[in-house]
Amino acid sequence: MNQPSKAPRSDSMTAAHAEDVTVAHAEGVTVAHDALVAFTADVFADRGVPAPRARTAAEALVHGDLTGLTSHGLANLTRLYLPALDEGRIDAGAEPEKITDTGAAVLLDGRRSLGLWAATEALELAADRAQQTGVALVTMRDATHFGCAGYHTARIARRGMVALLASNCGRQRIARPPGGRAALLGTNPFSVAAPAGEHPPYVLDMSTTVVPTGKVRAAARAGQPIPEGWLEDAQGRPVTDPEALDTGHGFLRWLGGDPATGAFKGYGLGLMVEVLAALVPGAGLGPDREALSGDGRPTGRDDDIGLTALVLAPGALRPGPDFLGEADGMFSALLDCPPLDPRRPVSYPGRPEALTAGHHREHGVPLYAEQYAELTALAAERGLTAPPPSPPVPATAPAPATAPAPASGKDTR
Repeated sequence: MNQPSKAPRSDSMTAAHAEDVTVAHAEGVTVAHDALVAFTADVFADRGVPAPRARTAAEALVHGDLTGLTSHGLANLTRLYLPALDEGRIDAGAEPEKITDTGAAVLLDGRRSLGLWAATEALELAADRAQQTGVALVTMRDATHFGCAGYHTARIARRGMVALLASNCGRQRIARPPGGRAALLGTNPFSVAAPAGEHPPYVLDMSTTVVPTGKVRAAARAGQPIPEGWLEDAQGRPVTDPEALDTGHGFLRWLGGDPATGAFKGYGLGLMVEVLAALVPGAGLGPDREALSGDGRPTGRDDDIGLTALVLAPGALRPGPDFLGEADGMFSALLDCPPLDPRRPVSYPGRPEALTAGHHREHGVPLYAEQYAELTALAAERGLTAPPPSPPVPATAPAPATAPAPASGKDTR
């Protein structure tokens, strides 16, 4: 068995990452994590979500801001979740229905339940089964948006198991097959998480398009252009106007860029997710003939989402301490790899986000001024208590060591 590395490591961010945190705070306010979760739980409960579910959903949503993946954090509270609840596209009190149960595999009908809660429930059910069988799968149709996939899988990694969560985008179509004229697929995200011994869990959390829609829309809200390579027009030419996504004049590109540089890999992964997460449970499919009858521009909404949760329990197959010790050795070796630039040490997916989360738990979660104003206005409108701002972060506040850019493939949809 590999022995855990005993090499000491710093608990401070690189200068570049610390500067990012300072800038984010300077443009707004910080709020204590627990207060932000409590307020968000109150907002969901106010819309009829049962209290325990509201708490889980709040933790899942605030996770985006806590870890720096802000396109999938509280920015989506009033933009996505509350309208969907008000319109009935999400059923606040729905209980997923068990359709099939073979022991190691379960099919659920999500019945439009709140995905921020239901995705965690699916993974926890799979983890409970996997402890006995070594592997278990829970797949769901008629699910709804669940935020950062990595939040849900990381919970299982902390239980000493390996988790996969994949989700299509229901009948929302915003990306075209390479060489095709019609949008047929969503961003189709997935996450894989595993224990890393004494280190933060490995958490890969990625869309199969080059970026998720949240990144593009964040640029649109900020009035900023996007880099070439994110969107293309109907003829495949680069688009740098983020508004083009929602006007239907810009298509997300696949991981890998164009066909010559590997777009078929991202496209292939997107189809993998469509098969695992939607075709298996019988959820809404992106590739459908109805999408071929229009002008090829993006169509549909992310209703009847499909998801698949798979959990592997190494401790049911071989001694758990052996697995965890070898995991520690594996990820320690990665962290000990000599960097090309000493200011940017080698990392792995999940570690930068975990260390950022630790910093924000201690000093407060940064929110833009407009975002905080939106939350306080929502509180006033519904008779809730807005979370108070935290004291400013000291300029010399210590923060965890990591590379300045997350290694995780950013975020989901």
